[in-house]
Amino acid sequence: MKLTSPVFANNGTIPSEYTCDGNDLSPELIIDDVPSNAKSLVLISDDPDAPVGTWDHWVVFNIPAATKEIQKGKEPKGIGGRNSWGRTGYGGPCPPSGTHRYFFKLYALDIMLNLPQGAAKKDIEKEMQGHIAAKAELMGTYKRSR
Repeated sequence: MKLTSPVFANNGTIPSEYTCDGNDLSPELIIDDVPSNAKSLVLISDDPDAPVGTWDHWVVFNIPAATKEIQKGKEPKGIGGRNSWGRTGYGGPCPPSGTHRYFFKLYALDIMLNLPQGAAKKDIEKEMQGHIAAKAELMGTYKRSR
């Protein structure tokens, strides 16, 4: 399985349009080679370099397995999990200092998750255990220019 974006390369810089310094839009993501046994997808975007510990920027589960693209500025079909701001939906990079890494992780699951909207990442990850058919990752970096 592959996860790519036309707006930044893996290990590349995320353009400011997709951050708190710009329009805070979610980047376009392209999904390829989802396993045929997948029933759903999970997207988790987080920043392990945050001073308070890993900061969750975007959590969505039960995305249809047939999804090939997540459009710029759009939430994918699925159920929104709770990010570190305590809400659902995308929140872009906004590092307090230095360059941070932002991981976009996509999981193909052989089940649909039985969790409510606003579920926490830790609960989603717990329910995913033993059901991950494939994983793809895209990492971008961002440093504020203030």
